[in-house]
Parts: sequence; C-alpha cells; structure tokens
Amino acid sequence: MQTQSPSSVDRSAEFRRWKAQSLSKADLSRKGSVDEDVVELVQVLNAQEQFFTTSSCAGRILLRDGGINGFEVQKQNCCWLLVTHKPCVKDDVIVALKKANGDAVLKFEPFVLHVQCRQLQDAQILHSVAIDSGFRNSGITVGKRGKTMLAVRSTHGLEVPLSHKGKLMVTEEYIDFLLNVANQKMEENKKRIGRFYNCLQRALEREAISNSHPKIKEKNNPSYTHKKKRNPEKAHGKSITEENNKELENDDDDNPGINVAIFPEDY
Repeated sequence: MQTQSPSSVDRSAEFRRWKAQSLSKADLSRKGSVDEDVVELVQVLNAQEQFFTTSSCAGRILLRDGGINGFEVQKQNCCWLLVTHKPCVKDDVIVALKKANGDAVLKFEPFVLHVQCRQLQDAQILHSVAIDSGFRNSGITVGKRGKTMLAVRSTHGLEVPLSHKGKLMVTEEYIDFLLNVANQKMEENKKRIGRFYNCLQRALEREAISNSHPKIKEKNNPSYTHKKKRNPEKAHGKSITEENNKELENDDDDNPGINVAIFPEDY
C-alpha cells in the first residue's frame, strides 16, 4: 500500500477544511438555492472527497436594463427586468421592456460551474469530462496557496441590445425571432448538462477501478492527455489542446485547451 508524504497529508487535511467551510455557508445567490437542472450533478460532485462546488448556474435567459435607476434586482449598476431558467415567451419580454429606463439587453447565459479540486490531477479528469460534454471553454486555475479550481464554461451565449434610453429599437417580430434562438440554445444547454452528468459518472467509475488496481492506473494514466495534442512549438507551459465531437465544434472556441493560471497568495 502506497503511503502519502507528510506534505500531501497536510494538503488533504486543508482541502477537507476548505470543503467543510464552503458547504456550511449559506447560499448567497439571488435565488438562494441550486438550480433544479443541476441539483443532482452538484450533489454527485459534493459527495466525492476530491471535489466540492463553489457556485453554479444551470443557464438562464434574462433581460437586463443598463439604467442606473432600474427596477427589480440591482447588480453592478444594472437591473434584471426578467430572468428565467426555462424557455421564454415574447409577451413576458414585452411587458418587462416597459420597465426599462436605459439600454435593455436580452441575454442567454449558458451553464457555468465552479469546482474546487483536491489536486491538479483531479481537476484534469473533470476538465476532460467538461470538454467531452461540449463545454469547450472550461479551464483550470491554480492558486499559490494550493487551491485548484475548475471552471466549466461554454461559449454558446447570446447578447442583443433591444432598447436605448428606454426606447425600443427593434420590432416585436425580431424579439420573437431572438427568443426562438435563445430557447434553442437553452435546450442545447440542457442536453450538454445531461452529457456532463453521464460523462462524470463514467469517469468516476473508471477512477474507482484504477484506484483499486494501481498497475491499471499507472498504465492507463501515465500523464494527462486527450485526443489531440498541440504542436510542441506552439505549446506554452501547461496548456493542452482538446478535440471534441464534430457536432459541438461549430458552437464553441477552436482552442479548448486547459488554461492554468497562477494567482497571488490571497487568491
């Protein structure tokens, strides 16, 4: 049986303290709870000793007013006139636009998830799951204090201005068209969350088998690699490119590699 070094034991103990502190805190998000479409996914991650989630959003369609004196919820000098995690209809947007005093913007924001990982290897496994699920803008950050964070992100968002200084600048027909696009993106977003959940389950099963058979783990995971490597002349540091299913390539960035950044001690 392989023993852990004292420094490794100390890092594991510190990670457990961070996890206990984070999961005991109150949810300070606007909603105050985890979104329904990602509850099961968050529970699975938090049940693993090597992961815990710090924030998440299942994806949403929102109408934001850039005016300083707005309605509803204020956030960074903006206000949300409408927000939904479900498909949106034109009538709801038209009603909400009547409250706009400034520059109203319709947005679709895809699923985002932040997970703190016990060590870089754990983050790399989760990053591979994210890439294979279609979240090709995902990345890893490593703080000097040892905090390793994975951000699960994609780029299939939408952001379109609808009004200026409270005056509607587009037709209702165009708003209806935009909502069809946003609702389609919401549906694709939900499918990707499902793929992420299924890929995660398979990755955890493989990792459990590897941990119980050290020789298999050494053979199958000598280092973190994926389907395609970047040209060595173009590679820098720890950046590694990924190749994903063709059906996802048109929606996201051409370079979905790991982004490892080092942050100051107070990160």
